[in-house]
Amino acid sequence: MSHFSLQTLLNLVMLGALFGALALWWAAKRGSTRGRIAERARAAALSQRPDIAPDNTDDDDAGLRVRLAQRIATLGERLPLFDAQYRAALGKQMVRSGYRGKRAVPILIAIKFIFGIVCATLAVLQGSHLPFIGQYPIARAILMVFVFIVGMIVPEYVLAFRAGQRRRAMAACLPDALDLLVICTNAGNSLAVSVRRVADELAPICAPLSDEFALTADELKLSGDSTRALHGLAERVDLPSVYSLISALTQSMRYGTPIAQALRTLSRTERLAQIISLEEKAAKLAPKMVLPMMVFIMPAIVVIAAGPAVIQVLEFFART
Repeated sequence: MSHFSLQTLLNLVMLGALFGALALWWAAKRGSTRGRIAERARAAALSQRPDIAPDNTDDDDAGLRVRLAQRIATLGERLPLFDAQYRAALGKQMVRSGYRGKRAVPILIAIKFIFGIVCATLAVLQGSHLPFIGQYPIARAILMVFVFIVGMIVPEYVLAFRAGQRRRAMAACLPDALDLLVICTNAGNSLAVSVRRVADELAPICAPLSDEFALTADELKLSGDSTRALHGLAERVDLPSVYSLISALTQSMRYGTPIAQALRTLSRTERLAQIISLEEKAAKLAPKMVLPMMVFIMPAIVVIAAGPAVIQVLEFFART
């Protein structure tokens, strides 16, 4: 019983030291001149930002999610974890993952912090059961700090994985989008109208690419700066094919060459690249199937083919 109380006391001391170090670091960040300026800037942004309250409808779950997201975003905005440059990089990664809200980056920072705290708490509570480590409080403290850092990194890897999935989905549908752009421009439509029509046609096929094209069409219609809108599309999608598309479109608009001709050439190139990629995957399929066949199929074939002979040999030796 005394050993259990001592372990509990050590766990509480470790958690208290972690929270105390975080509190001191937070106070030092907010107490500096830079921290006070950043705090005033965040407070001014919060006061100027219109907080849209959820409607008093029957959908209470949606209102609860909105309020929870607002509280998490407020926590993320007040955490002095990362500088403006790193937050901008996180914002770009969030946009490429499909999250364009103003509170996306603060919510991600708050989730990183909360997940790190949860992982550190679990490491402290379960660290005493680990062999070789649970006997030494210093090793458990180092493990707690390490798990806290890893827990703060994990959400970024999840976000990168989602961005990769979204990028692959858009890359698969990009040749079809280029073909539709060629058809729309050959019909005499302007670039903004063509992009809008392609976004509408791609909505049931590839929702991420349809959203990006719809946003680009709105920017082309409202801002009038075609180059900026097209480069924004390339930054959000982050595909080499899209960069080639934007380069071809900007050069066509700059030098007055027909856009349809550039789109037709690029569409043919992308379609050929897609066919080559599919042929390459098909060629790699045979070597990849060797190991599963040896592990799962060959033993069954051997048992079926040699099973009767083995049984007869065993019966023969049993009679003799």
